[in-house]
Amino acid sequence: MEESAFNALAEAELARIEAALEDCGADLDIEAKPGGILEVEFDDGSKMIINRHSAAREIWVAARSGGFHFRPQDGAWIAARDGAELYALLSRLVSEQGGQPVSLRPAG
Repeated sequence: MEESAFNALAEAELARIEAALEDCGADLDIEAKPGGILEVEFDDGSKMIINRHSAAREIWVAARSGGFHFRPQDGAWIAARDGAELYALLSRLVSEQGGQPVSLRPAG
């Protein structure tokens, strides 16, 4: 996939992730930063970073419990390590880090 095509795909997905986080009911401070970066801050001051990594053609998630890399595959974003789907894993990570159950679904 060409870098420009990947960047457009990743930017659209990051916008859907941001909307899903805003609508999930958890008390989160979400800030979109230049360069395809979402910074999510929790009540306890901890952060989660979700960003595109153009060179690897992946979306990366850095959470308290570790780092995760997702590649576009058949219309979804799948974890390179274990095949987990992006929103399923984000739901678990946000629930763990935020201390309340959250279910994220793609917006739009």
